[in-house]
Amino acid sequence: MQFSVTFRHMEPTDSLKAYARDRMERIRKYLPDPISCHVVMSTERHNHRIEVNFQLHNGLSIAGHETTENMYSSIDLCIAKIERQVRKYKGKLEERRTRPHGVEPLPWSHSIVKEAFHGVDDHHGHNGEAVHVEGMPPDFKVVRTEKFHANPMSVSDAIVQLNLLHENFLVFRNEGDETVAVVYRREDGSYGLIETGAGN
Repeated sequence: MQFSVTFRHMEPTDSLKAYARDRMERIRKYLPDPISCHVVMSTERHNHRIEVNFQLHNGLSIAGHETTENMYSSIDLCIAKIERQVRKYKGKLEERRTRPHGVEPLPWSHSIVKEAFHGVDDHHGHNGEAVHVEGMPPDFKVVRTEKFHANPMSVSDAIVQLNLLHENFLVFRNEGDETVAVVYRREDGSYGLIETGAGN
C-alpha cells in the first residue's frame, strides 16, 4: 500500500508518520487491497486534526477525519471510526471487486457559491456582516471549486461510497445506463436520488 503524509502548520516528525502508518495498516484486516493511503495532519492553536483517505482497487474511497488536543489521539479515533465503517460495509466492499473494464470515470467539478450584495463595502450590520439594501439585487460569487470524478457504480454502491466518505451528496455515473446521477442524504436519514436521464 502506498502511504503518504502531509504536515500543515506543524513540524513534520518521523515518530508521528510512523505511528500513523502503523495504525493505517490495521485496515488490511478488513480490506486487503487498498492501493494508497494519504494522511494530512494539521494544527491550529490547540486543535490537532487528521484527515485520512484510502483509495481501493475497486474504485471506491474511504475517508475520515478527527480533531482532538493531541495528534496521537486524533489518529487513534480517526482509524477507529474508519474501522467501524469498513466493518459495516465489508460485504458490499467485497462484492465490488473491480471497476467495470473499459469504463472511465467522468470528471466533474463542484463549486461553492457565496451570495454578495452590491455596495457591501458601504453597508454592514453591527457585527460586520453585509446587509441587503432594498433595490440592490444580489451578486453571486464562486468562492471555492472542488474537482472530482463521477465514477461508474450502482445506486447501492453510491450510497455505500457516500457513507464511507461522510459526505452529504455524491455525483456518480449509473452503471445501468451510464447517465450521471446524484445520491444525497435527506434530513430524516433516508437517501434521495437525482437522475439526469439518458443523453441525446
